[in-house]
Amino acid sequence: MLPYSEACERNKAPILDVLRAAFEDRRRVLEIGAGTGQHAVHFARNLPWLRWQPTDRAEYLHGLASRVAVEGPPNLESPIEFDVLHDPWPAIAADAAFSANTLHIMSWPAVEALFAGMPRVLDAGAVLAIYGPFRYRGQFTTPSNALFDRELRERDPASGVRDFEAVDELASRAGFEFVDDRAMPANNQLIVWRRA
Repeated sequence: MLPYSEACERNKAPILDVLRAAFEDRRRVLEIGAGTGQHAVHFARNLPWLRWQPTDRAEYLHGLASRVAVEGPPNLESPIEFDVLHDPWPAIAADAAFSANTLHIMSWPAVEALFAGMPRVLDAGAVLAIYGPFRYRGQFTTPSNALFDRELRERDPASGVRDFEAVDELASRAGFEFVDDRAMPANNQLIVWRRA
């Protein structure tokens, strides 16, 4: 049995619609926290001009590698282990990065490490796209996101829905300029930055 996420199945088409334009002139994408691999397979298959490099922490690699082996198109590379809090980072050079539903699971120090490390793996002019729930000026976009945040923090006090402004500040400090913020299904956003 391959790992499976119903949320990935629901959101992969709307995310692809945005990534098709955001990554139209890109060549290699680093996916951080590829999880079940459903996004990686779908996006690589539908964006055939890209080399798609999925990554995740060690405990998720077996399931991710199994899906890539069974379903992956030729432009989907074998997954590699990657934890943003552990050095050294993989020796990857990419001109785009994507991550879905990770920032609210990571601790804040891990979110900081993710953005601080992006210049190590992304070329000048690279595009960074992050999907997930966000707050704006400290306010939740919906009551369901407020409930989701409470559930996350009860399970792990270090997790939680992140403030867009705080994340955008991390991106700015790492040399990324805000490009776009798209409202997505199920009260999520897809936010795009470009490295200056």
